[in-house]
Amino acid sequence: MSLQLLLPVILIFGVMFMMTRSQKKKQEAASQMRNEMQPGTGVRTIGGMYATVKEIQEDTVLLEVAPGVHAVYAKNAIGAVLDDAEYNRIVHGDTEELDSPSVPDDASSLTDGDEKIDLEKKSVADDSDAEAKDVEAKDTKDDGDTGAK
Repeated sequence: MSLQLLLPVILIFGVMFMMTRSQKKKQEAASQMRNEMQPGTGVRTIGGMYATVKEIQEDTVLLEVAPGVHAVYAKNAIGAVLDDAEYNRIVHGDTEELDSPSVPDDASSLTDGDEKIDLEKKSVADDSDAEAKDVEAKDTKDDGDTGAK
């Protein structure tokens, strides 16, 4: 057999191997995250519900979805384990500063305070020079000249 016939087959198997390998790594990371959950930790389910972990069983988790309201979920239904600051910011609306940079309300922080930006219009002398050039260009045309190129 020719190498040209085997190369596409080898390439397809290589791509399939890489795709399954990366997916397996993601599954292992998610499984490890679920195994490291502790009671009292804030979580987000795959459906987008935020809750607090109360009890952890082998395949299930008891979540407190509201004060005094408990629900049993499968461990696989936990989408993310959140740190305390993020959970309190989302659920309780705490405005505690996170490590993210703040965005200024105006553009004043983008320039140094010493520089001034010139926003004035051109002077009248500059405008009259441009008009004089336009008049000269019109005078050089003949009556039958349309100016088309």
